[in-house]
Amino acid sequence: MSGIIGRKIGMTSLYGADGKNIPCTVIEAGPCVVTQVKNTETDGYMAVQLSYGERKEKNTPKALKGHFDKAKTTPKQHVVEFRDFRDEFEGGIQLGQEVKIEDIFVEGDFLDASATSKGKGFQGVVKRHNFAGVGQATHGQHNRLRAPGSIGGASYPARVFKGMRMAGRMGGKKATVTNLQVLKIIPEKNLIVINGSIPGPKNSTVVLAK
Repeated sequence: MSGIIGRKIGMTSLYGADGKNIPCTVIEAGPCVVTQVKNTETDGYMAVQLSYGERKEKNTPKALKGHFDKAKTTPKQHVVEFRDFRDEFEGGIQLGQEVKIEDIFVEGDFLDASATSKGKGFQGVVKRHNFAGVGQATHGQHNRLRAPGSIGGASYPARVFKGMRMAGRMGGKKATVTNLQVLKIIPEKNLIVINGSIPGPKNSTVVLAK
């Protein structure tokens, strides 16, 4: 799996060849720096660690600063490891090497986008789990349209099973959207335009993988 780290700029739209208006997301991806190269001899598996975004040196722990010094780069904010990096880089990727968006993706590729979804706070079952309420209620349902209903907690099992669909904190978790198509790449600005929506608010960190 190969990929790159980026920042969500926002959404826009493009017109396709058939004249349809396509909603898309703009990501500022890279350039990233290779801060570690793992191999089967020393680490037991093959992987490439990429770093993205500047970090203040005074806020960087000494151990982490030494890690970046080995790659001869400044401290970075985000570090992501990609297992089994692309075959084209087999034996050809070096510590401290800069990886750009055009090195990984071309227009027409399909990718997976991972980010932290927007936090929604404490939500009920209608918003959180798409409950539909009572529906065409008639008799005696004046205040039950958005209620979760019975959860079966009788004397046995005398507890609520884990994973029960109830009200609670929603969002703020890692979410991945798969099979999004790359519509356009603007290498001089490190921008990639992707068909569809991607989790997270503007300026949030996004990991793109293929």
